[in-house]
Amino acid sequence: PHATVVDEDQGQPDTLATGLVFVLSGPSGVGKSTLIERLKADQFPITHCVTATTRPRRHGEEHGKHYYFLAEAEYDQLLDRGQFLEHAVVHNLYRYGIPLHSIRDGLRRGKDVILAPDVQGASTVRCKLPNAITIFLRPPSLEELAPRLAARGTETQAERRIRLATAEREMQRMSEYDYVIVNHRDRLDQAVGDLKGIVRAER
Repeated sequence: PHATVVDEDQGQPDTLATGLVFVLSGPSGVGKSTLIERLKADQFPITHCVTATTRPRRHGEEHGKHYYFLAEAEYDQLLDRGQFLEHAVVHNLYRYGIPLHSIRDGLRRGKDVILAPDVQGASTVRCKLPNAITIFLRPPSLEELAPRLAARGTETQAERRIRLATAEREMQRMSEYDYVIVNHRDRLDQAVGDLKGIVRAER
């Protein structure tokens, strides 16, 4: 199977490459970043495409590793130049976008890449890259998300309410994905194993 490289100017499919595109998405607080960090720690052979965002940096996050943390003006410049594969305002709060160079560079080297957009962004990626393999990461129940969001202490109570309301709508879109992984709070190794198994199976 082949993934499609994205043209740097138009945000549209360009030339064929041997790398596969994996899209890991799901509600806020479900653990997408944690799973990707585990893949890195295990030296699992896949390239993570870093997302750009206008949200503030959380404690321990590094620019260029976890996200590209951009000022509104910097984000606008990339947007005006058509440099995002997809972009969206998430939770009516901050803007997120996947820079084209982040995905293009890996694919042109023949590497498999993994993206971690929100559910809205994943829908856009699916339209632009129809060969992408989509994976929905979900909690065992919506009730589990509230303590996860509260525990990380990075949002106000009002912001958490917005994220939980969004999560309820997002959970209804699971059927749009190729795979679903349940991420139990005390069984991270199982979710990581499931993710690795999906990547190996698709290869």
